[in-house]
Amino acid sequence: MMKKALALILTASLLTGVLTACGSSEAQTDAAETTTEEAAAEETAAAEETADTDAQAETGDLQVITVAATAVPHAEILEAAKPILAEQGYDLQVTVFDDYVQPNEVVEAGDIDCNYFQHIPYLNSYNEERGTHLVSVGEIHYEPIGIYAGTESDLSNISDGADIAIPNDTTNEARALLILQDNGIITLKEGAGIDATINDIAENPHNINFVEMEAAQVSKVLSEVAFAVINGNYALDAGLNAQTDALASETSDSLAAQTYVNVVVVKEGNEDNEGVKALVNVLKSDDIKKFIEETYEGAVVPFEG
Repeated sequence: MMKKALALILTASLLTGVLTACGSSEAQTDAAETTTEEAAAEETAAAEETADTDAQAETGDLQVITVAATAVPHAEILEAAKPILAEQGYDLQVTVFDDYVQPNEVVEAGDIDCNYFQHIPYLNSYNEERGTHLVSVGEIHYEPIGIYAGTESDLSNISDGADIAIPNDTTNEARALLILQDNGIITLKEGAGIDATINDIAENPHNINFVEMEAAQVSKVLSEVAFAVINGNYALDAGLNAQTDALASETSDSLAAQTYVNVVVVKEGNEDNEGVKALVNVLKSDDIKKFIEETYEGAVVPFEG
């Protein structure tokens, strides 16, 4: 009887040990699985955090440069400058305007760092007329102004009383009158030069009627006038090239090429803005000069002065 009881006790002990061992193994497995899952989650979170940090390093540290410009060619040239500036640590942000007033207003107000759309005579005239304080910080390119055919196409046989559309702002009107004089259409008073207006016309043998309008609008009335004198950027915007489509245009070695070079402009006091300095350096670089020459084929000329 004693032997049988002892056998039962031993059997029970063995079964308890087996069950305890199994329970311990399962618990350890569950714990190991939980630990592995937690580790994987932590690794994933760490990887995502590293990726976010890298992304911030690539974009968050770029210094923003804001610039106002007209669409063609200025905004196009600025787009070509963007990747070069990004390599130097700058994020170039371009706002496009379709007139010659707002780009100066936003720079004068301090809303935008600089603009790129105008030449020095226009800038000087704008400051004088509006009491603004804008200054040039870099000469970039020159756009030949041209005379384009409208309802007539022969400058040497222009009809009496013909309509010719010209820009109405002070400097571009003078420029238009000068090229018309160079082509024998009118004669200006002696010394009129870059300040000429229609009041300075001394001889008008064909009794030309000058249709004065905002520079951006001149190309839009080409089908309604005999001829139009169009600024280079607005001609390009209308699909015209001064070298291939104009009946006459300013030459790259002319006084106009030196006088009407397009510039980057800031508000007085901001001349030392490091971002704007970097922008000017890139716009004057060989890479951008090559872009201008290949893209515009003479309708836009890099300034070499």
